[in-house]
Amino acid sequence: MDASYFKVRSEGRYINKALLIVTGIHKNGCREILGAKVEANEDEPGWESLFEDLKGRGLKGVKLVVSDGHKAFPRQHWRRIRTTNGLERINKELKRRSRVAGAFSNDESLLRLAVCIVMDINEEWVTGRKYLTAED
Repeated sequence: MDASYFKVRSEGRYINKALLIVTGIHKNGCREILGAKVEANEDEPGWESLFEDLKGRGLKGVKLVVSDGHKAFPRQHWRRIRTTNGLERINKELKRRSRVAGAFSNDESLLRLAVCIVMDINEEWVTGRKYLTAED
């Protein structure tokens, strides 16, 4: 899980808002983008709201949550899970592709662009090679 900030018009002025993104790894080792949401900032209530949405859509059996600077699980997996570099690459692509817009007229316009971009990335992930394998 990670967030990136974008300029969004709110109540007549432009402010920075957080685009929260959660990715996951299935039992079969493939990555998937699980959800995204625009929030005022990346505080606990914002993340909690996104996770409640994911649970409502059927997310269960979470074994590990990785955010910036956390370690976990078997040592052989640390190379892949010790950072949010995968999400940082997504955020970099979102920033690159949103540079043309400069600022967004509302939360929905930011979310529309973000969803289009992450759907393309997600398609590559679910049809590509496995990210983790049981043999690792």
